[in-house]
Amino acid sequence: MNNSSAVVLDYAQAKLQQNKKQQPESSSPARKLRIAIVTETWPPEINGVSLSVMQLTKGLQRRGHKILLIRPQQSEKNHSFYPDQECVVRSQSIPKYSQLQFGWPQIFKIGQALDQFKADIVHIVTEGPLGLAALNQAKLRQIPISSGFHSSFHDFSRYFDMAFLVKPVRQYLKWFHNQTDLTLVPSEDTRQVLNQFGLRCPMRIIGRGVDNQRFNHNLRSSGLRHRWQADENTTVLLSVGRVSPEKEVPFILQSFYALKKHQPQRKLKMVVVGDGPIREELQQQYPDVIFMGEQVGESLAMCYASADAFLFASEVDTFGNVVLEAMASGLPVLAYNYAAPALMVEQARTGWLLPFADKAAWQKTLMNLPSLKDLAHMGQIASEKVGDCGWDRPVADFEDALLQYAKKPTMYVQF
Repeated sequence: MNNSSAVVLDYAQAKLQQNKKQQPESSSPARKLRIAIVTETWPPEINGVSLSVMQLTKGLQRRGHKILLIRPQQSEKNHSFYPDQECVVRSQSIPKYSQLQFGWPQIFKIGQALDQFKADIVHIVTEGPLGLAALNQAKLRQIPISSGFHSSFHDFSRYFDMAFLVKPVRQYLKWFHNQTDLTLVPSEDTRQVLNQFGLRCPMRIIGRGVDNQRFNHNLRSSGLRHRWQADENTTVLLSVGRVSPEKEVPFILQSFYALKKHQPQRKLKMVVVGDGPIREELQQQYPDVIFMGEQVGESLAMCYASADAFLFASEVDTFGNVVLEAMASGLPVLAYNYAAPALMVEQARTGWLLPFADKAAWQKTLMNLPSLKDLAHMGQIASEKVGDCGWDRPVADFEDALLQYAKKPTMYVQF
């Protein structure tokens, strides 16, 4: 395939099969947009950004909008979504995260794809080389640009002996988003942080949802608990996410061992779901902890439902989709009072909220973990709390934002 031309794939048959399974959504506006989605992470990569963006993009397509997906090459295909047009660029692994990658800034290829698709708006998910190239090409063509702020990469560097990068990365992110017409953020906390950074472009909050049909307590598995060597009297604590320093997985495991010492008569198990750069190191350091690796679909939902409480200690997540998934699965949540926990967790009813980054308070609360009976009761309330937190509202908000800033129906500027 010629790398100098846009890669346009014919998904007609696949989309026909997909559309048969999808119910049309109500309240669709009269105008249908042609939306270019630019992202350096996309399923089957497993992370909150890729999965959330796919849910939002699928929702837009169900509402009748056309989608151009611009992304890096991947070793595996995603069969749960078929864009109307696709532009695939070369990819490169990210240092420290071999399972993640960024896209090469193939500007001519991206420009040709935009020319052929005639986008009304370009939405840039990630601020890497691919996102920067798309920003440049959209500006040349006078196409309105929206962006998403999903991951605090400016904070990640301090976990990898690269603190010297924090300031320049923050300056770059500020510059990048100020070049766009609109930046979409997942929470009020993130909006406030970006205001402090100096973002002056308009910002809109687009929340997140959870698939309550997939994540629910009914998938609790005695067989899986048996594999974990957890009987009906065992309290299983769960962590789900990238196994990396910025997710505070080492702190969670240290706290678990402190809990075992504090409640020596209690049967306890710790389960970690996910993969990442420090997984092997932690497996050697904590041989009693159960590391499940990456899990998807029903197997992931079963892990949630088969646990008894969810531990979330990250200080860098802009939202925390795993919190919604855990609550939908019937788990009380221990977390800091920001982002998704601040929105969804009710103190002492569906979990526990601690002051942001107060590790001592977080660990002290864990030491007083209540009985299995109390945890189950809190988990039931948590599941009811997120019962109506589906994806319809976030999709509608996303659509409304794009419609407001999209290019008016005029002649397309082509190069």
